[in-house]
Amino acid sequence: MGELPEKLYKRLVEREERNTLRTLPKDIHGIDFSSNDYLGIANNHIVFKKAINILSEKEIVNNGATGSRLLTGNGILFDEVEKLLRELHKADSALIFNSGYDANIGLFSSVPQRDDIILYDEFIHASIRDGIKMSNARNYKFKHNDLKDLLAHILRGQENFTKNSREIYIVTESVFSMDGDSPDLKALSGLCKKFKCHLIVDEAHAIGLFGLNGCGRVQELDLQEDIFARIITFGKALGCHGAAILGSADLNKYLINFARSFIYTTGLPPHTVATIIAAYQFMTSPQGLKERELLHENIALFNQEKERLGISSFFIPSSSAIHSCIIKGNNEVKQIAQIIQNKSFDVRPILSPSVPKGEERLRFCLHSFNSKEDICIILQHLALAIKKI
Repeated sequence: MGELPEKLYKRLVEREERNTLRTLPKDIHGIDFSSNDYLGIANNHIVFKKAINILSEKEIVNNGATGSRLLTGNGILFDEVEKLLRELHKADSALIFNSGYDANIGLFSSVPQRDDIILYDEFIHASIRDGIKMSNARNYKFKHNDLKDLLAHILRGQENFTKNSREIYIVTESVFSMDGDSPDLKALSGLCKKFKCHLIVDEAHAIGLFGLNGCGRVQELDLQEDIFARIITFGKALGCHGAAILGSADLNKYLINFARSFIYTTGLPPHTVATIIAAYQFMTSPQGLKERELLHENIALFNQEKERLGISSFFIPSSSAIHSCIIKGNNEVKQIAQIIQNKSFDVRPILSPSVPKGEERLRFCLHSFNSKEDICIILQHLALAIKKI
């Protein structure tokens, strides 16, 4: 086997010395407070059996898509699920990508053009940042959820603005993946309308949790007509895999022709597409509503217990399923995570450089299936561990 070049080896050594080296986690057998399976759909037998029934009813026995969707991989299930997405999400079009990462790099690498401007929240997801890096547009970050700072960037961007020669795209998440907080989407939408900017919202951690039938924060606020593009993913609350971009029919046509992460990849296999349909059917059912209600009860309890135990100051305020407890230092946060894991709770530390140095954290993900007792107990263990550091 060829040896790793020395300069690459040195980078690994530097990571080890700073205690920031990433490794694949070993399976931790504990009560789940770490996965994105917010509604328990990933392990739901009803959804599993329904997906198999969908394939059986249509006599689909393919193990793979056999090619890109532009060649041989565009099976009948894609039409069905994209129609379902259009109707439920009140969108003119929906285009499925193989993952949220693929959707974001496809959108941001192809849509903003040279001389256009992308303004993005400083805490935006890495997949969006990677897509922006692939774009020819200029890009600038604005302070997290700070509309005043964003306005200043918009005004600077519009200096010497030539009509029809420059577009401004503004990018945010409806629920931020590491902090669990949300922007003021109504105010943000109003700002974009006023200055004729294109608003793009990643709804990865809002789908399944918010809005009618779990269709997200944008629809909860009835803003879907004001959004240029929504990115929805199926690997979080929907418990399966893949993603879609919602937008106008023209945006759909454009992405099919220019989004390289859509064009040059094999399509999702039929079983995955069938699972997306089954997951949506569950999410919009009475049982899905019940799971959503249980989840929000658990979120409320988690916040109440933080206050009662006097540890809320360590947490970033959140009304979503994501709750981050800031424990500065990779060694310190790993130590506390290990203490809690030893009590049979699966909670994971988020280390720098995944988050900025000094903002290392324990990231608690809440679920509909977490018991009230377990929520109280895990926070008690956390409170005791914090006192020891």
